[in-house]
Amino acid sequence: MERVLLKTVDKPNVVIVIFGATGDLSKRKLFPSIYRLYQNGKIGEDFAVVGLARRPWTNDIFREKVCESINESQAHNEDDLESFAAHFYYQSFDVTDNSSYTHLDGLLDQLEGQYQTNGNRVFYLAMAPEYFGTIANQLEQNGLKESAGWTRLVIEKPFGHDLASAKELNNQIRLAFNEDQIYRIDHYLGKEMVQNIEVIRFANGIFEHLWNNRFISNIQVTSSEKLGVEERARYYDRSGATRDMVQNHMLQMVALLAMEPPIKLTPDEIRSEKVKVLRALRLVEPTEVENYFVRGQYGPGRLGKGYREEAPELKDSTTETYVAGKVMIDNYRWAGVPFYIRTGKKMKEKSIKIVVEFRDIPMNLYYKDESERHPNLLVINIQPDEGITLHLNAKKAGVGSIAQPIELSYTNNGVDGINTPEAYEKLIYDCIIGDTTNFTHWDEVAYSWKFVDAVLDAWSETEPLFPNYTAGSMGPEAADRLLEKDGFHWWPVTD
Repeated sequence: MERVLLKTVDKPNVVIVIFGATGDLSKRKLFPSIYRLYQNGKIGEDFAVVGLARRPWTNDIFREKVCESINESQAHNEDDLESFAAHFYYQSFDVTDNSSYTHLDGLLDQLEGQYQTNGNRVFYLAMAPEYFGTIANQLEQNGLKESAGWTRLVIEKPFGHDLASAKELNNQIRLAFNEDQIYRIDHYLGKEMVQNIEVIRFANGIFEHLWNNRFISNIQVTSSEKLGVEERARYYDRSGATRDMVQNHMLQMVALLAMEPPIKLTPDEIRSEKVKVLRALRLVEPTEVENYFVRGQYGPGRLGKGYREEAPELKDSTTETYVAGKVMIDNYRWAGVPFYIRTGKKMKEKSIKIVVEFRDIPMNLYYKDESERHPNLLVINIQPDEGITLHLNAKKAGVGSIAQPIELSYTNNGVDGINTPEAYEKLIYDCIIGDTTNFTHWDEVAYSWKFVDAVLDAWSETEPLFPNYTAGSMGPEAADRLLEKDGFHWWPVTD
């Protein structure tokens, strides 16, 4: 079944305005992703990128920085790169100053005539969220939101610090922009294998007929990093693993795994099914949080120093760098099936992986003893080796009727010609063509915060015993016990 887009345009004409163009996100993700769209023919010559920030740069300096970004990130053709960089323009900008918006309006009028972009505008807010409301309202008040074409506002996470602040921020933005003009980025939704979850489920009867509490015993979602906080110490200490990862990325993957089949592959229908899942999340009572969630902070270990030694301001920090949890979905399909999630920094492996564990048959005669039982697993590798592995049992050669586990694997990396787009490349293109499928709706944000707030509020009442896992391990021992008491265990991050 073909996905239905709001608009289908082969090479859309557009001006992309990046607030925060001198920042790390622009350098590492946005410039290289726009270049790949250009290199792959997804955008033609009728586009321009306007970079805005406080630094007193010129167009030439900005273009040099763009070229440096591409040079560091990927292979390229020098002539091609020079032609690409010529589409970039810079304006020194103060987001609180009306005159900055007046000058921007004049520049956009000029570029829209020069590149024939038909008034199509993307405003990308690659800045701290405290500026989102100010920028959105200034764009509206100064007439930049209105043009001959369409206008879209792209917002990076975090979207709020809790449900109350998220509502306040959303209300500010909605004074200027309609919901269908707001594109809230969750870069996990741009990953090829995350998008493949829908296809694996809904295009294969072998899985979808079994995708319920009768045949699945538990589902595990792991997102582990080997890196620490590095240059993000100030931001991360205000956020922590729960706000940084669980409220958005982890719950989005749970929603995709648990949603009902949509009646059509349109953004509205897919979002509607995801929202139903998030509405059905069982809120954890304050007295029960320790039975459902584990938090951790890394100390010194194989991968180096502990979190509190990463920066002077972290010396006495109680911010969690690890979260594991048991998420229950109270609906007909998933009643009684735990979704286990875990995410953390300075862990043993860098990996994003989903493991679906199917229920074993009642009496399996092909094992010598219970300790050798191997349940059937469906493993979806999102990173680093994109692919799918199905774990089955087959006869062990030459040893009578004894079963042994075997694996059936498909890996994107091993297929000639496969070049899965970087998540931001996919999402920027989706925004330009008006496909909102892989962006989060306000309802998704609100229900996710409601669930997470219950956990964070309970944790705020107690002092954690940190650090409680070593850098280079797979997290606190309490996370293992979280599954053991249900009769399960974490499946390894690597096969």
